[in-house]
Amino acid sequence: MRVLLRSEVRNLGKRGDICEVSDGYARNYLLPKRYAIVASDRLDAQAATMRRARETRDAHDRQVAETIARSLVQQVIRLPMRAGPEGKLFGSVTTTNIAEAISQQAGIEIDRHKLHLDEPIKALGTHEVPARLHPEVEFPVTVEVVRA
Repeated sequence: MRVLLRSEVRNLGKRGDICEVSDGYARNYLLPKRYAIVASDRLDAQAATMRRARETRDAHDRQVAETIARSLVQQVIRLPMRAGPEGKLFGSVTTTNIAEAISQQAGIEIDRHKLHLDEPIKALGTHEVPARLHPEVEFPVTVEVVRA
């Protein structure tokens, strides 16, 4: 069955895409949740309009992400934490702590899910935390964990 996606669906497509899916997937999931509508020849113009709007919004989002990246790459975010005598932290630094520190020190709101840590930071020092604000904009945020 051909469907026109009304919103982004993971592993299928983005808003405005026309996709070929199984009948059961369309009837039982996409159509009841209003993620898609049944595609017909008349909907081609509507699909093109949705794609143009998506591309315009995506270009704007990328430009905003690049502006934020340029300002954050130059800054060092300082996080005061309690630590033992050999530099091991009492607790750890998570993406939530980093997002709050960025908000306070740089005045930029970043969702903690946009920051990627393989594991929490548990030692004093300077650490690079990758941030991905847009699929095409990825940059490191320099975090300096200092003794409180």
